Amino acid sequence: MKRWKADIALVLVTAIWGSTFVVVKNALDTVGPLVFVAVRFWVAGGTLAMLLLLQRNIAARPIPIQPRALRAGAFTGIFLTLGYVPQTIGLQTTEAAKAAFITGLSVVLVPLFAATLLRKPPTRAAAVGVLIATVGLGLLTLDLNQRLTLSPGDLWVLLCAIGFAAHITSTARFAPHYDVLPFTATQLLTTAALSTIAALLFERHALLPPAAALPAIVYMGLIATAFVFGVQTWGQRHTTPTHTALIFALEPVFAALFAVAFAGELLEVREWIGGTLILLGMLVAEVGGIVVKKR
Repeated sequence: MKRWKADIALVLVTAIWGSTFVVVKNALDTVGPLVFVAVRFWVAGGTLAMLLLLQRNIAARPIPIQPRALRAGAFTGIFLTLGYVPQTIGLQTTEAAKAAFITGLSVVLVPLFAATLLRKPPTRAAAVGVLIATVGLGLLTLDLNQRLTLSPGDLWVLLCAIGFAAHITSTARFAPHYDVLPFTATQLLTTAALSTIAALLFERHALLPPAAALPAIVYMGLIATAFVFGVQTWGQRHTTPTHTALIFALEPVFAALFAVAFAGELLEVREWIGGTLILLGMLVAEVGGIVVKKR
């Protein structure tokens, strides 16, 4: 039951991320992307830090703040920063669809990282599911009629995919051993600090977000960051990093569905097929894993 609950929680995380594309796109019309990321993570990390301090003051059993948990959170936060900052820089010079595909390649990198660093190789069913989902990701995000070339922006986004894959892998390594609040708050505050440094380097002309962007920043900070990363940390206690990456491959599927529902966009046949293949990849990994366990 914990595995199923974890899967449902991670699907919820992915759905929230998929729903934020319109919010972020509108906010970036008035604020620099790196400033947006930095303020978003300050809001998220500060909120979780305050919740942790409040819990320690009023609870009968206060959550301990272990130095090891803080070190693990900071280490994981570095990889989270390597996901968000290069992606933001890369999006300035590459197409959004191509960036979505390259970012989604973390679904392939996570099993490699997990097998190499955590000694947790994926099952055959999971490996087949990853392959199917990757094909679906390409159909959903890439226009095969256009010439595919590699630009400097694509290399930034590739670094982002490596960062996100390393973040999922390191969360799988540390999440089962530490309390959710101190571990998650530390990684978000680490990302906030490092993103602020990046903003100082690349966006010194506009370090304070305008009032028009504050509602989006608050929503992204509280719901799409503090809440979802807390849920992700809990969920990864009860599932594998490869399975987590497969679920996160649903993000462009949710983004497309929200675009159809709320922005009036239309999906081509290849995009519907791509989304279906991503879902099929998840089912193959899930059902195949159950069959193997029963055997």
